Amino acid sequence: MTQQTRRIAINFGGGYVAGLNAVIAGTVRAASELGWEVFGIQDGYDGLLFPDRYPGGGLLRLNPRDLQALVGSDGCILGTAPRSDPFRVRTIVDSQVEELDRSDGVLARLAQEGIEGVVSVVGAQSMSTLFRLHRKGLKTVCVPKSVHNDVAATTLSFGFNSALSFVTEMLQRCRAAARSTHRIAVVEVTGAQTGWLALQSAIAVCADAALIPEIRYDFDAVAARLCAKATAGATSGLVVVAEGARPVAGQEDSAAPSDSKLKSMLSPGATGAEGFHVIYRSGQASEQVALELQRRTDQQMYPLVLGQLARAGTPTAVDRQLGLGYGAGAVRALQQDESGVMVVFQPPDLKFVPFADAINKDRTAPAESELLLIARSLGISLGEMTHGD
Repeated sequence: MTQQTRRIAINFGGGYVAGLNAVIAGTVRAASELGWEVFGIQDGYDGLLFPDRYPGGGLLRLNPRDLQALVGSDGCILGTAPRSDPFRVRTIVDSQVEELDRSDGVLARLAQEGIEGVVSVVGAQSMSTLFRLHRKGLKTVCVPKSVHNDVAATTLSFGFNSALSFVTEMLQRCRAAARSTHRIAVVEVTGAQTGWLALQSAIAVCADAALIPEIRYDFDAVAARLCAKATAGATSGLVVVAEGARPVAGQEDSAAPSDSKLKSMLSPGATGAEGFHVIYRSGQASEQVALELQRRTDQQMYPLVLGQLARAGTPTAVDRQLGLGYGAGAVRALQQDESGVMVVFQPPDLKFVPFADAINKDRTAPAESELLLIARSLGISLGEMTHGD
């Protein structure tokens, strides 16, 4: 009797990043070298939970000969999860919308298809869900993806380098527009909990200020930096602000939007600081910063929002290599009978760490991060008040 070919699958949690197809290619090529079959689960777990919605039943057989062109391509041929939690699947029951636990259905479908392990490409938000599935019996290896580089236990999440490259290019264009109009561009980038994208892109273009969630900023300190530049002859400037950056205590009320009617209508339990942004938060940080800085300086501000555009574009060479490496590393982990682990880049090695080292944690910039020291050395304001201020 011949031994049955081993089968594994790959799927993607919610949140698009550039170059996801490279992870697919790395997984399939590495598995093919072992003689394994690889199936792609469409749209996260939806391909398993709702097979009738897909012509192929929600699972795609992935052939290495058909994937050569995927490495540097845009998009994701499998799609990402519109809803990433199989423990809370919205279902109509007796004309009522209910959230049901359908995790058993996910495991049953995998067993039915003879799939022994799953390469799960997820961000920090979906890590705890994946951990719960693992505890119920799912054999899985995680590949970290994030445009914010906020997944704990790894130095570099897949997708961050591409986002950083794209945002840096956009900041250069924003600076050119600000220079031609003699204004200060206040550009908001994504990053609700961590400021790696704002900080590193600001360093890359040598911005005037970088405001990040890890450091509460003082409007007066940022204004002082801009005024000093203006006194020296500068007629334009660039401030980069992460969407999760917040001012120091005492300055929050003056920065809060005033549209409380819409806030109370949409969210009765809201605190009062959300205003128009109770649902649509994009742009809140740049508007607040631009308004307060214009009040404190004699310069016109130009608020701009890059937002989810950071996820767009073609993957960089770094992310192509990292995607292939992460995919191949996940297959190696499954070959070694590892499960409940995440493939992490800890230069110069790829290693396997338990989910427990990454779930419910954010990789934030430490107080004495080398990048923070570099920013200060370059004269980039982080909104900190100095003794001389």
